[in-house]
Amino acid sequence: MNIGFIGLGIMGKPMAKNLIKAGHKVTCYDHHQENLQEIQMASGEICDTEAAAAQNQDLIITMLPNGPQVREAVLGPSGILKTASPGTVFVDMSSIAPNTSQELYAACSQKGIEMLDAPVSGGEPKAIDGTLSIMVGGKESVFLQVKDVLLAMGSSAVYCGEIGAGNTTKLANQIIVALNIAAASEAFSLSTKAGVDPEKVFHAIKGGLAGSTVLNAKMPMILDRCFDPGFRIDLHIKDLNNAIETAHKVGSPIPLTVQVMEMMQQLHADNCGSNDHSALVKFYEKLSGTLVISTSNECQEGTCD
Repeated sequence: MNIGFIGLGIMGKPMAKNLIKAGHKVTCYDHHQENLQEIQMASGEICDTEAAAAQNQDLIITMLPNGPQVREAVLGPSGILKTASPGTVFVDMSSIAPNTSQELYAACSQKGIEMLDAPVSGGEPKAIDGTLSIMVGGKESVFLQVKDVLLAMGSSAVYCGEIGAGNTTKLANQIIVALNIAAASEAFSLSTKAGVDPEKVFHAIKGGLAGSTVLNAKMPMILDRCFDPGFRIDLHIKDLNNAIETAHKVGSPIPLTVQVMEMMQQLHADNCGSNDHSALVKFYEKLSGTLVISTSNECQEGTCD
């Protein structure tokens, strides 16, 4: 399939590479030349505008930071609607507000372009492995048309409902992930402050009811003091902001999400916004005056931050 891919960040670049590995002809656009060069080395094609990436394609994919960037890529003066042909499928895999997806869907429909919102979960490791979880909104017939392509980037692709349902599902995912990390940070701060090795606590509880994919992925990073971003705090702030905005629109209370949002905002103010969201533990460490670190860990504070 001929695919235009826009956005080669931490997530987009490995996703595009997996499409190339799957045998698709992929033409990419990104603001950063070094990312385009890396795609060329992986046998992909490159171009200099979003419109060029969209021209003569069967499928167009965007993977961008937030709604304004997606809106510009679609509706801007060099946007994909300038060149995309009627019948083309456009899949936005960014994590944006559901109402923005609905707005862009309406604009695409006027041009005869089918749109799906299909955000992902799994972070950089799963983007590299091609094992992302993909949640999709839009027409089910269009989803079935491109499902096999999506599965070149993920281990699952689940149809969730009409346009915007994919991003609503992603907001639910991001709330659960954020609250999991905050709960783990609080619990391990308590156990460490009480004098129990947090690594031993982790191994004791991870096989029980408190165990989770989030705990297994993030606790080793916390114990190793390595907060290189798989998913940055600043991006999680963006997602929680979209969740809060959406919750207000539909009248759904989310008090715990608001609390964790404030923790993340404090970490952003402390210049930790580019850290992985596992660095939520630093909020508790600052209050308790105790680092969550194994007694057997020789990594010094600050070396991986």
